[in-house]
Amino acid sequence: MKKLVLAVALLIGTVTMAQNKNAKATIEVDGVCMMCKERIEKAAIKAKGVKIANWDVNTHELKLIFDERKTSLKAIQQSIAEVGHDTKEIKATDEAYNSLHACCYYRDEAVKEDHKDDKQ
Repeated sequence: MKKLVLAVALLIGTVTMAQNKNAKATIEVDGVCMMCKERIEKAAIKAKGVKIANWDVNTHELKLIFDERKTSLKAIQQSIAEVGHDTKEIKATDEAYNSLHACCYYRDEAVKEDHKDDKQ
């Protein structure tokens, strides 16, 4: 009986750990161009435990694969906000936003209008 309980406990522990190792998530991140894409993806990857980060310039969706045991979505979003990009949960400081290249000012309607032709 003890062996059965131990085997079940080991199986449950293994399954639980495997689920957190490759968590998938999609978050919305503001940006307008390929320079934004590079910056957003680099900031996401910088967060410990992020394995894959792919931001789409058209949909503004950042698709992630990360290890939940090492990081959280909040930590990843904080890393992105620190380089000047807003997420639904965390807004970049004005200082971080203003450090962006002028063509990356996604809060400016004129800049967003300029980039509309870039999207396909």
